Amino acid sequence: MADEEPVDPKKHMEDVCKAKCTREWRAYEDCVFRVRKDDTGNKHCTGQYFDYWHCVDKCVAPKLFTKLK
Repeated sequence: MADEEPVDPKKHMEDVCKAKCTREWRAYEDCVFRVRKDDTGNKHCTGQYFDYWHCVDKCVAPKLFTKLK
């Protein structure tokens, strides 16, 4: 039993929380669609990307920290 790899609960929690951040994910996908049409290369979706992961992290953090030793 001691030879088993520990399981990281964060991945599972992130998967659950991603479903709660659909608005942010949709905004990111819409931005990606718009940026693909841009020929100048000056546009990006960094803000929408970070908004999405902020939502996921905000959902995961309280659950994750209760499991840490």
